[in-house]
Amino acid sequence: MSVLSREDLRNQLKKREIAPVYLLFGAETYLRDLAAKTIADFVFTEGSLRDFNETEFSLNQAENLSYALASAEQLPMMASKRLIRITDVKISASGTKDNLKEDYEELLTSYLKRPAESSVVLFIADELDKRRKMSKLLIDNSVAVEFTEFDDGRLMLWAKDELKKHGAQADDNALRHLIAFVGNNVRKLTTEIEKLVTASLPEKIITFELVEALVPNSRELSNFDLTDHLIAKNKTKALQTLKKILDDGAEPLMLLGLIGYNFHRLFTAKELMVQGVDRKEVIRIMKLHPKYHEDFLATARRTDSARFSRIMQRIAETDIAIKTSQGGGGAVGSRLQIEMLVCELVSN
Repeated sequence: MSVLSREDLRNQLKKREIAPVYLLFGAETYLRDLAAKTIADFVFTEGSLRDFNETEFSLNQAENLSYALASAEQLPMMASKRLIRITDVKISASGTKDNLKEDYEELLTSYLKRPAESSVVLFIADELDKRRKMSKLLIDNSVAVEFTEFDDGRLMLWAKDELKKHGAQADDNALRHLIAFVGNNVRKLTTEIEKLVTASLPEKIITFELVEALVPNSRELSNFDLTDHLIAKNKTKALQTLKKILDDGAEPLMLLGLIGYNFHRLFTAKELMVQGVDRKEVIRIMKLHPKYHEDFLATARRTDSARFSRIMQRIAETDIAIKTSQGGGGAVGSRLQIEMLVCELVSN
């Protein structure tokens, strides 16, 4: 069988098509776990004795695969189906972390070739290398669904849907700022939205300032390298880093906002140090990560205030250029504007 997407699975479930065996895997674990819950909810109708018919087995215990498949062969109690979750499945690229080993091939093949009609078995994988023999066995004999990480555009849509569920509002600028901070972690994004909705009561209007005040910047450390290369005027590394970030799915406008945020923080730290504020106090005020504060402060020291001002001006001009589609609209035009900005900043 081919590997399905999250959307393919949703369409199947809408038609009430329930398969006897599922394999759920991928980097986006929140949506993977949500899919597992959704499948379970479809399996059990109102009045089913769900507590007696839903069982979970972790493969962190070696003997549990045998127990899980034996449980799947049992008839349900006052329900049409049993649901068996097999969690913590690991089939790694190197094989060193495997807990679904080829030793289990005969046992697993026997069940997959003739799965029990009265059970639904969910294999939930934390790690799955699709090239490995046991992975292929599962994929070829189940409804296999891969949950890939969202890019920034899909994160925006997810955030808007979550806000709608809560009856809350946020403009695109605030949402871009939120996603720039959180990164492509849907679980964390959902949690932060719930926190922001609570903090915005009773109006339920989430502002840029509220995001700034409440949401920790988990993306800043991964993207700070770009800012550092810009300060150091290292054109090659700056363009290489920029390409990787954009190729990983970051939207140019969101990336621009993050670059501006990083430079604003560097400028603020620089001004504090010029005023003679103690180093420990600067770290406290800026809420710097303990592992990275030395690099951050060193970067701030390397650039004079006048250059910071010129950089912030050019970032503001690029923001306008992207929003007004100067040099071409869409993703291509926006990407070109960011590339031009980076080239200019490393040259001045």
